[in-house]
Amino acid sequence: MIRVLLAEDLRILREALAGLLRLEGDIEVVAEVEYGDEIVPAAMDHRPDVAVIDIEMPRMDGLDAAAELHRLLPDCRTLILTAVGRPGNLRRGISARVSGFILKDSRPEDLAAAIRTVAAGGRVIDPQLAYTTLDMPENPLTDREQDVLRLTAGGATPREVAGRLHLTYGTVRNYLASSVTKLDARNRVDAIRIATEAGWL
Repeated sequence: MIRVLLAEDLRILREALAGLLRLEGDIEVVAEVEYGDEIVPAAMDHRPDVAVIDIEMPRMDGLDAAAELHRLLPDCRTLILTAVGRPGNLRRGISARVSGFILKDSRPEDLAAAIRTVAAGGRVIDPQLAYTTLDMPENPLTDREQDVLRLTAGGATPREVAGRLHLTYGTVRNYLASSVTKLDARNRVDAIRIATEAGWL
């Protein structure tokens, strides 16, 4: 039997998915969680073979939880189930060492097949998402520009960013301006949006 942890914040969807998976003779849902910060503790308690995780989870992002899960329980394979097919999410997922990426509008039998594939050590990536990611341009931002944008996205002011990164205020403003230019953005908020959707932050 393949032991599965199911992480989905929408109860009706979580219970429907669990019900469908229980119809499979070789899959056992051993845990269901509603919040992102419950994923790792539940996995440590139940030791699933595969964790099926939604990206958009309250209290902790699903991809952050997947990265933590890989660090603490590397034998547990992770399958990301999401309604949002952003190429940046695929890049983040690969960095988090997830085993698969499947869209929520996939057929139930495709989800079951994906679980079997990743449980056996394989990888599954939705073809549409893979092709979209291949068409994405390379990241034009330097590491420092990404650091500055990431802190700004978290709500830090340019002066706070300067203090945290040990830079001058003027240097931070220059990094923000160059990021806006490189991303062909309207302003720093737009630059953060573009970089986040592309998976560069």
